Amino acid sequence: QLQLVESGGGLVQPGGSLRLSCAASGFTLRDYAIGWFRQAPGKEREGVSCFSSRDDITYYADSVKGRFTISRDNAKNTVYLQMNSLKPEDTAVYYCAAVRFYSCSVVADPKKDEYDYWGQGTQVTVSS
Repeated sequence: QLQLVESGGGLVQPGGSLRLSCAASGFTLRDYAIGWFRQAPGKEREGVSCFSSRDDITYYADSVKGRFTISRDNAKNTVYLQMNSLKPEDTAVYYCAAVRFYSCSVVADPKKDEYDYWGQGTQVTVSS
């Protein structure tokens, strides 16, 4: 059974850092594109980053570019989202999602409707 499990969320002060993990089971990450999304209260779920192994594309939304870094550990079948210089507006539930045989766009934010498998989400709160 294909499963994604996020972890690493929490409460952090503005300017701080967190590293989110997305552990995959039931499938091999290298065959899938992984997207990171977030949803703040009352807002639509938005894509912030994407990584596709088939073509080694990494994409970041403008809102997180230069602050967030996506990476992958094949041995652990896990994708990470390193979040630095966090701002209060980064507060949201963060989700990872997967879709097979997919290439990330290099010009557009990830679209939630294009992803088939989702984790349960992890809360990130940036507040002093």
